[in-house]
Amino acid sequence: MLAAIPLLPLFAALIVGLSSRRIGDALALFVTCLFMLVATVIALQLCFSVVVQDTEKTIVLAPWFSLGSFEVAWAMRIDTLSAVMMAVVCLVSTLVHIYSAGYMRGDASLPRFMAYLSLFTFFMLALVSADNLLQMFFGWEGVGLASYLLIGYWHHKESAARAGVKAFLVNRIGDFGFVLGICATYAMFDTLVFSEIFARVPEVLGREFSVFGWKIEAVTAICLLLFAGAMGKSAQLGLHIWLPDAMEGPTPVSALIHAATMVTAGVFMLCRMSGLFEYSEDALAIITCLGAATALFAATVAVVQNDLKRVIAYSTCSQLGYMILAVGLSAYGAAMFHLTTHAFFKALLFLAAGSLIHALSGEQDMRKMGGLRAMVPLTYLLFWVGVLALAGIPILSGFYSKDIIIEAAWTSHTIVGLFAFVLANLGVFLTACYSTRMLVMSFHHSPRFDEKVMTHVHEAPPVMSIPLLLLACGAIGSGFLLKEMFVGNGSEAFWGGSLFVEDYHTALLDAHHAPRWVKSLPLFLAVLGIAFGLLCYQIFTTLPARLARFFRPLYRFLCEQWYIDALYRLLFVKSAFALARLLWQGGDMKTIDAFGPDGFSAVVRWLGGRFRLLQSGYVYHYVFAVVTGVVLLGAFAVIRNL
Repeated sequence: MLAAIPLLPLFAALIVGLSSRRIGDALALFVTCLFMLVATVIALQLCFSVVVQDTEKTIVLAPWFSLGSFEVAWAMRIDTLSAVMMAVVCLVSTLVHIYSAGYMRGDASLPRFMAYLSLFTFFMLALVSADNLLQMFFGWEGVGLASYLLIGYWHHKESAARAGVKAFLVNRIGDFGFVLGICATYAMFDTLVFSEIFARVPEVLGREFSVFGWKIEAVTAICLLLFAGAMGKSAQLGLHIWLPDAMEGPTPVSALIHAATMVTAGVFMLCRMSGLFEYSEDALAIITCLGAATALFAATVAVVQNDLKRVIAYSTCSQLGYMILAVGLSAYGAAMFHLTTHAFFKALLFLAAGSLIHALSGEQDMRKMGGLRAMVPLTYLLFWVGVLALAGIPILSGFYSKDIIIEAAWTSHTIVGLFAFVLANLGVFLTACYSTRMLVMSFHHSPRFDEKVMTHVHEAPPVMSIPLLLLACGAIGSGFLLKEMFVGNGSEAFWGGSLFVEDYHTALLDAHHAPRWVKSLPLFLAVLGIAFGLLCYQIFTTLPARLARFFRPLYRFLCEQWYIDALYRLLFVKSAFALARLLWQGGDMKTIDAFGPDGFSAVVRWLGGRFRLLQSGYVYHYVFAVVTGVVLLGAFAVIRNL
């Protein structure tokens, strides 16, 4: 039955995908949604049984392959970490499947779209249930493939095709580091099975790799290489550039990728490898700094975005920074806590944005919205729930999961922790600010869209609103309900052996005893950010334009995403095209072709042209040529016999 959790989405993808030309839309929706519902029920039952019975086991499904002494089996590692992830992935994916029935209605290739969604879910479940790094890499790459198919689903749009290629290529950069990390792990531990790796870590401490004469501690090198893979999948600063462009796919795709699947794969992998990362202080410090920098960077960029889905995309990038930051602090439980609560309120925001875009016939520019709160009241209310959860307002889930990370940064009592604490709090203020801006620009003031569009504005149908209501329940109650288990006093028993933390890494435990001002600061900044957002976009509506003119260099800097994209285009994209053009025109056309087939054919044509002149068509010319030939041959024979 446990094997059915990842296999049911695979079967749905195969059934619908292979018969997409013959199967109808209704049957495709029925098959994929039904299979996902069954998988979700089994996953929730598994999660409940693992938590209650505290069972951890490995189920070997089948041998995979063997190469000499290297043997890999296809197995499922069942513990609290994998059970929680499978439950979250299945639940969110099922709601996205159901929501897609309304959002994608009338699409010409709906069966293909539903098959892609199910295939994506299968690869993610294969990733989180893996018992070894190689099996995890299978799911890891499969998720990358499925994301390429989904982001570029509307391939007739050049922007969507480019976005799919960009996501695929950028993730390959991180995956190259991940592959090297897997190879280095096998070279050092002689195994890729998680339990065996963790058991042998003390044996390899102190060993070093030598790279071009530079020696680096082996465990640190492996951790940094694995983290490179997480940087790509979880869109950390430097390899984040694919995430905003992924908005070119349909909105359900954005919700699935950004909420609980692909982008959280990197966070999950780091938590799964906690038994290795705990032995590298340098790697943890780098992870902490990069996570904090990502949280602030993405928040600053989200403040100036005008595309509704791009604002939420940069918000995802920022929240992933908080999760990665928690991993660097050895607060793995807090990282998983924020991953779980974020899955609910971020999926809610994306799908609510999808309902809004659906109501406006595809419009995504917030500058062309406004005045919608009376037209789509349910979407407006649910948007408020998502915004307040994202901002970290009490009672809602984001308040519990994000604040515990910030408190852990303070109680780590390190320079790196203090750096993360400052940047994380700045991110809280900016998050509340851009969340309020997004809501006010979309729903308040007078309508700024065409009157023809106004006649078509409507509330989402039940097939779309019911998943939104369920996600809203998760965004409201998941933080309060899960806090004690994930990061409370009973968290150690809850996670069991699935997460490993050294005794001297006490930041998460000490976070419960943080000073009152540390606990109150994020809430104060969140309220201040909401107030500032309302002041700028609800009351003094001309103030943002004035600030943009006064701080024009800073405004342009943020609008250009810190010029990181532009720098990459200059250093890599344009140089790659220039090199390709040089090799094409100079190497291929002017060298290989010129001296090869083109040159040979030119010589043949020249010789043919010369010989063609001899063919005049006059008989006396030919007689003259024959006589001349006979005379020359005779002269040659006479001279030879002299």
